[in-house]
Amino acid sequence: MRRTPIGSLIAVLVAVALVGWLVLRALEARGVHLPMVPWLVDVAILVLAGAVFWAGWTVRSYQQGKRPSLDGLRAARTLVLAKAAALTGALLGGWYLAQVLVVVSDLAIEPRRDRAIAAGVAVLCSVVLAVVGLIAEKFCELPPSDEDRSGSDEGESPAPA
Repeated sequence: MRRTPIGSLIAVLVAVALVGWLVLRALEARGVHLPMVPWLVDVAILVLAGAVFWAGWTVRSYQQGKRPSLDGLRAARTLVLAKAAALTGALLGGWYLAQVLVVVSDLAIEPRRDRAIAAGVAVLCSVVLAVVGLIAEKFCELPPSDEDRSGSDEGESPAPA
């Protein structure tokens, strides 16, 4: 399995932000306004990022010999969880960025400014989730085997677990 390209995560974030901005503008033109992003969302995203990091750290500890055993299936699930966290962070970041973009022209109005701040914090938390997903993915990367070092796959990076 290949590592998640950062460029594709950025593309997802930008595409979701653009589509979300268009949808939110159309909704606001009809008089429909989304509620402010609750602070519990930020806490939930950061707790998820912590759980993904902990799972990745467990795999890393095993690879460094600091943990006596680790089920291979658990390591593979951790890799999939890390990939999902990176993509989820990009998707959520784009959605909350769209909410910021919709209200950025009305920052002089206090409720709109509060909504922009809440959505901006959610964007930052989502980016943290994406970065932690990429880091946990790196933790799951297997070191190159002796066969790989001998020249069979010189141009490729080591494969993740």
